[in-house]
Amino acid sequence: MLLVDFILHVDRYLQNFVTAHGAWVYALLFLIIFVETGVVVMPLLPGDSLLFVVGALCGLGLMSYPLSVALLLAAAVLGNQSNYTIGRYFGPKVFQWEDSRLFNKRAFAAAHLFYEKYGGITIVLARFMPFLRTFAPFVAGVAQMTRRKFTLYDVTGGALWVGGVVTAGYLFGSIPWVKDNLEKIIWATILVPGVIVLAGAWKARRNAAAGEA
Repeated sequence: MLLVDFILHVDRYLQNFVTAHGAWVYALLFLIIFVETGVVVMPLLPGDSLLFVVGALCGLGLMSYPLSVALLLAAAVLGNQSNYTIGRYFGPKVFQWEDSRLFNKRAFAAAHLFYEKYGGITIVLARFMPFLRTFAPFVAGVAQMTRRKFTLYDVTGGALWVGGVVTAGYLFGSIPWVKDNLEKIIWATILVPGVIVLAGAWKARRNAAAGEA
């Protein structure tokens, strides 16, 4: 429940941390984004909402906009590289793993189907989709995408995600309506992309089943 409360009220937690610990917030943010994108067993950490709140705090003068974007982009790119390397190392073995508290096989299967349909562009699109964001680089590694090609998608997607969402928070985070409805906005950033991914995975599986028939 503490994690859910942190995700839904990340603005309050982050602002309190900035007030209490100052520049240490940059190290905390780097760690959160790196772990969320770089460790396949940690898809529940906040991503989009965290970046938006960071942008809003930058707009209030509590944090540095250029430093925040640079550090978070580095964390996002390096996290994906780590995740890709893990997937490349384990390869086809993951298809034999059972669903557990440390590995969500259904989420992996959904990401794999999405990757099979859209190819490398999945790495870019997944940046804006919770859960898929964590599993997409892992899947790319399992699929043995070349490091050079993956890095191109990784940097492109990371720049669009971090730059876009932090800038949106910087520009719109202080608007009263946005502040009053931030919890609903956070729920929307979690549920809407999730529904899109699940619908795409269901459709792909149905088409695959029809093809076999």
